[in-house]
Order: sequence, then C-alpha cells, then structure tokens
Amino acid sequence: MTRLPASLLRTASASLLALSSPAEADNLREALVQAYTTNPTLEAARANQRATDEGVPIQRAPGLPSVDVTATHIEFIRQSANAFAPPERNLGVTTALLVPVYSGGAVRNGIAAAKERVEAGQADLRNTESTIFAQVVAAYMDVLRTEALAALAANNVAVLRTNLEATSDRFQIGDLTITDVAQSRSRLAVAEGDLQSAEANLIAARETYIRLVGSAPAALEAPPPLPGLPDTVGEAIVSALENNPNLEAAKLRAEAAGFDTKVAGAGRLPTVGLFVNGQYSDFFGTLVSNFPGLVQREVTANAGVRVTVPLFQGGLPAARQRQAGARESAALEDVIASERQIVAETRSTWSNWQAANAVIKSAQAAVEAAELSLEGVRAENSIGNRTIIEVLNAEQELVSARAQLVTARRNAYVAGFNLLALMGKAEARDLNLDIEGVLYDPTINADRVSSKMWDWDRDPEPQAKSTRTVDIPAPDATIGPQLLPGEK
Repeated sequence: MTRLPASLLRTASASLLALSSPAEADNLREALVQAYTTNPTLEAARANQRATDEGVPIQRAPGLPSVDVTATHIEFIRQSANAFAPPERNLGVTTALLVPVYSGGAVRNGIAAAKERVEAGQADLRNTESTIFAQVVAAYMDVLRTEALAALAANNVAVLRTNLEATSDRFQIGDLTITDVAQSRSRLAVAEGDLQSAEANLIAARETYIRLVGSAPAALEAPPPLPGLPDTVGEAIVSALENNPNLEAAKLRAEAAGFDTKVAGAGRLPTVGLFVNGQYSDFFGTLVSNFPGLVQREVTANAGVRVTVPLFQGGLPAARQRQAGARESAALEDVIASERQIVAETRSTWSNWQAANAVIKSAQAAVEAAELSLEGVRAENSIGNRTIIEVLNAEQELVSARAQLVTARRNAYVAGFNLLALMGKAEARDLNLDIEGVLYDPTINADRVSSKMWDWDRDPEPQAKSTRTVDIPAPDATIGPQLLPGEK
C-alpha cells in the first residue's frame, strides 16, 4: 500500500492539534472582547436595562409636587339676556400647585419595587452577558473542531484515493482481485461524501461565529485554560446558589412583587395633599355694566388641604391586592423553580465535563493504538498476510479515533465554560477582559436617572451601536496552511 505524502499528513495533523497547539491568529480573548462590545443581543439587553432604570423616577414622580398652568381664551358669541355684566371675550390663566403629603404608602412601596426590579434587571444583564460568552466559546470551539474534522476528512479522502490507485495497479499485475478494487472504490466514495458534510458543517460553524462575534474567524489559536473550575460538584452547586444571576434575579423579583402587594393595598387608605391655586382673568375692556367699579383684569388665589377618604370602590382595592398577592406567590415559586433548574443544570454540566475529560484520555489511547495497528496492518498487507479490507478498516478506525478526540476536546472546554457560567463566574469581570480599561457598568445609568425630575431632560437620539455583518464575505470550507509546533 502506498502511503500519503508527508506534507498532507502534516496539514491534517495540524488541524487535529489545533485544539492544543497555538498559532499566530485570532484568539478567544479577542473574540470575547469583540462580542462584548459589538454583539446586538448584548447591546439590546443593556438598552432594555436602561429602560428598566427609568422605573424608579417614574414611581417617584407621583410623590413630588406638580405645577400646571392652563390658559383659556373665550369669545362670547351670544350672551344670556339675564347676564349682569356680559363681556365679549375673556382670557383666563389658572396655575395650580399640588403637593402630595400622604398616599397610603403607594409611592414609597412603588419606588422600592422599582429599585428591586432594577437590581433584578442588572442580574438578567449579567446572565445575558455570560450566555453570549458561552455561545461565543461554543462557536469558537466549533470552528476549531469542524476545521479539524474537515482536515481529517480531506486527509482520509487523499489516503483512500492513493489506496485505490495502488490497489488498481496491483490488480493490473494480478496481485489483487476486482473485489479489492471495488472495496477501495466504495470506501473512497463514502469518504468523499463525508468530506462534503464536513465542509458544510465548517461553513455553518463559521457563519455562527460571524453572527456572534461580528467578524470572520481567521486561523484561531488554541483557547487558554479555564480559570476557577471547581474540584467537586458540591463546590460548583454552592457557588451557583450564591452567584448565579438567574437565581438572583428571581429572588429580587419576588421581593419586588411583595412591594407591589403593599402598593395595591394602599388603594383603601386616605390620601392627603396641599394645594395652591392662582387665577388671572382679562376681559379686554369688554366687561360692560351699569354699576361702576368693575375691573377688566383680576387676580385671585387660594390654598388649602385636600383629604380624600375612599369609602366604597366596588371591591377594586381588594381585588387588586389579591391579584398582587397571587403574583407574589408565583414569584416565590419561581425562585424555587430557578433553584431546582440551576442545581440540575450544574450537576448535569459537571457530569458532561467529567465525561468529556474521560473521553479525551480514552480517545488519546485509541488514537495511539489505531496508529500502531494501521502501521502493522499495512506492513502485513505488503507481504500478503492482510487483506485490503483489513487495511481500510484500520484506516477508518484511526479516522474515527481522531475525530472522537477532537470532539471530546471541544466538548470538555464548552462544558467547563458552561459550568463557570452556571456558577456566576463567566462574565467580563471574571474573565479579566481588557476592554479599553472600562467594563460596562449598569449601575452608572441607574444612579444617573434615579434622581432626575426635570420634564425636558432627554438623552441623545437612539442609535444602534453593534456592528453589521452584511459586508463580511460568505465563509467557505477552505482550511489555511498550518504548521506543527516547531516548524517554520
């Protein structure tokens, strides 16, 4: 049997080792940084959180003084015959100042609920960030895996094509039968189909990378070791119960729902407010009367205290409070549901991570054994002790073992990162990403808007911040030249 040229073997081997050997190209840190700064899903989550921040000043506004000015110009087209001093026109300007004093706790509890929802939204934003990072890591590893699998498939096609040529030559001299040629041709046809599938998978993986990161993947470097992985599943669960952002958000929403119940109950309580009213009236000299001394312009003012005591509202406050109480019960149940889900996902992810690490060890042993087996079968075939089908089977076993090793390395890394995400340790602050020295801090905007009360205070016009990918050329299945460690 004729062996594959060393150059082709080096290309396939480099793809196989891409998960464990560095190359001069993009790295995982750069991919995460780019996603952090340009991913539209993450940018939208930040914008939605800024919208949630406005809940605090919205709830505070009913407890602050309000001033209204109303101007009315009236033309009296037809006057009453009994009018004492009928004017032709009038301009009235009324100013009203209302100062809420007591609202049964509705404003205070509404503000408290809004603050809890702001904190819950910040936890949701953390979860979105770690979810995007987990997707980027999976996409990054999928590109590496599919490149390696495509290289293995291409290598397998080249090997089988060479084998077919050698088998055909030996058939011509009567050393082999037509059955041997047919077996070699069949294996080559299957391998060519596998190569087409591998190339399609590679294109799909690169497209997913572009969608998440915002740029096309180049020759990606091997990812760095994951920091902070737990030693035991119990340690992982403890960290998840303490730091998982989904669970934290559920707890904060339950607290907000408790304040909502108090707000609903305030509808049965009295309200107290102070008011000051002023009115200016101008008849434009049209006020005519037989009595002298009538003025054409006048200013009046009054002030007082308004107390409203609800006596009967058709059961509306009680219904609202029962409704809010039911929602509070649902929020408390959501906390338990989130806790259950996090425990289950943490245990499952831990198991997947451990299994993938075990598969790596067994796959490495399988690759070594398959390489040794293939060498022996080829040698025995050359002296007639092994058949062509046995050589083809040995080659297929080696390809399968290498593919399993590549996939296991990908699965182990992705499962490890997902485990960190469940533990609340997969955010930009945990990964020490250097993003121009500044990480997005949602509390800055929350603090900025919490005390705003000017009606004409506006932010800049909204505009998209994430980058588009329409100008990025469609990826293909080309695998660039790679070097083994130590080569130049």
